[in-house]
Parts: sequence; structure tokens; C-alpha cells
Amino acid sequence: MYGAIEAGGTKFVCSIGNDKLEIIKQLTIPTVSPEETMPQVVGFFKEFEKQLKAIAIGSFGPIDVTEDSETYGYITNTPKLKWRNYNFLGYLENHFPNVKTAWTTDVNASAYGEYSVREGINNLVYFTVGTGIGGGGVKNDEFIQGITHPEMGHVSVKKHIDDHFEGICPSHGECLEGLACGPAIEKRLGMSSKDVLATDPYWDIQAYYIAQSAYNATLFLSPEVIVYGGGVMKVEGLLDKVRDQFKKINNDYISLSPLEQYIVEPKLEDTSATIGCFAMAQALMK
Repeated sequence: MYGAIEAGGTKFVCSIGNDKLEIIKQLTIPTVSPEETMPQVVGFFKEFEKQLKAIAIGSFGPIDVTEDSETYGYITNTPKLKWRNYNFLGYLENHFPNVKTAWTTDVNASAYGEYSVREGINNLVYFTVGTGIGGGGVKNDEFIQGITHPEMGHVSVKKHIDDHFEGICPSHGECLEGLACGPAIEKRLGMSSKDVLATDPYWDIQAYYIAQSAYNATLFLSPEVIVYGGGVMKVEGLLDKVRDQFKKINNDYISLSPLEQYIVEPKLEDTSATIGCFAMAQALMK
């Protein structure tokens, strides 16, 4: 059996899976503090300890993913102050010394999940657009990262001519996340994104920002497919608007496959990160 921990800023989703990457049992735990949340995580997996081969974690960040670093496995400079500089992986390994572990960001885990179910794809980028915006990439079975993991949600974007919103990112103001995440939409419009009608002209502004993230990823990483998940992307027709905006921005500069096959929704819907963690855990055994 394999374990998966999707450690999000709001909730932890802990799962047990098998060799077919099927979810056998699952538990959702509120993200409160390490002292309150982590014992519940350990308690869930203890039931399966004798059968567990590996556990993979996809965590909210920033996190340290450099294996030879003294703080590898830590959640680092997160705005969630109770979790700042927390040794997540160390805590887990202390309780499961005979179980192998894999460690990455939550959005990297989602990217790996989508990568694992797309036959013939060797280079994939995944964006989540929800409470925050993040992006991750996989190429030839390895994450695209260097001195740290990518922070694709904080790229600079051009402001839409009709958008006078100042942005909400505490570090960068008008970056992609600051302008286009769920809380930014709510602050701008005075309502949650799920309550904004699909016909509202605002979605043209949103699509403009998301399309820029796709174009930047295309120029920097040359992926074979770009996947968009997260709650905001569930708005009816938004992905089509993103493709239309992307076509205008690209202006035939990069030759690509049909955009319906290039800029796509997740195959795994809301389980991308969990299945990605299972696949990561399984890969540790090869």
C-alpha cells in the first residue's frame, strides 16, 4: 500500500492507495497548527503501517525541496505563521522510520498526477487557480526545479486595460496571484468567484491573466500540454476564453497543437494531487 498526503492551506487530505493508484481509504483533516493536525495524520496512517511501503507528501509552501539542505522537508517562509520553519518530513519519518518518503509541493503533486495518466506525454505543466495560484512541471518523470521549486503564481503579468484593481499579493501586489486568485476576485467584485455569473464580462479580464501564464510557460518550458485545475477554473466557459486570449497573445509565434489539446482541464478533477502522491510513492519502490 501507498500513502498520500495532500497538505493544503485549508485542509489535509490523507489517503491510502494500492498498486493501481486507487484510493482505498481517505481522511480530511483541518489545517490548524502542527500540534493539532500532525498527530491526526500519523494516527490515520498507523492503522496501515505494516502494509505501507512509502508515503508521498504534496505540501503548501514555500517548502525546501533541496535534498542536501539542512532544512530539506521543512515548510519554510509560509504566511501561515504556525507552520513556518516546520520540519514536516522529519516529524513523519520519526513516526514511520521504516517507510520511504517523497516530498514536494502540492501543485507539483497535482502535476505528477496528471502526468501519470497521460500516455505519451513527457513534458507537462500544471496550474491551480483557487485560493492561491501555483504551478508545477514534470519532464521525463522528474520535477522541473532548481535551487527551489517553481513559484509560477507570482510571475508578473500585464494589466488588462479595463482592470483598475490594485492586487492583493503582500509581496508583489499585481502579480498573477495578486490579480487573479479567488480572494482577489472576491475583493474586486464583492462576491465569491462561484457566485459570479459565467456571462459576467469580468471573466474576459480573468482569462487575459490566465492566458499570460500559459504563454509564459510555453516560452520558458515548451510543455506538450498545460493543465488548469482549481476552483476558479470550474467557471463554465472560462477555459475557452483562456484559449481565445492565448491565441491573441501568441499571434502564431509558437506553432502548437490545437489549443483544445494543449490548454486543458484535469483528467483527475479533484484527485490530481492524491494520485500524484501515490505515483510518487510507487516510483520510490522501483
